[in-house]
Amino acid sequence: MITAIVLYKLPQGIGLEECREHFARISPNFLNIPGFIQKQFICMREGGVAGGAYLWENREAAEAFYSGEWLEGIRARYGNDPAITYFETVAIADRTTGVAGAVN
Repeated sequence: MITAIVLYKLPQGIGLEECREHFARISPNFLNIPGFIQKQFICMREGGVAGGAYLWENREAAEAFYSGEWLEGIRARYGNDPAITYFETVAIADRTTGVAGAVN
């Protein structure tokens, strides 16, 4: 399992509320992406930076997604390339499901 932290700079005029509205509108689009598990859409309260913390089945699925149409959308909307950092997910604690422990 892979966690990807994705961050990009926001242009002037796009702040927390604009991100909240946009992210709420597009969030259902992620549910059918191959290898996708979960995403937390994030934005700094004062604006300036937004992105997501993604959970993927594997790195190949994440890289396939980030190299396609999604990347062009980020460039078009925000005018810059995102910084993407990949991590091996070694354990999870999820209060909503009660699941906690190591991930293999």
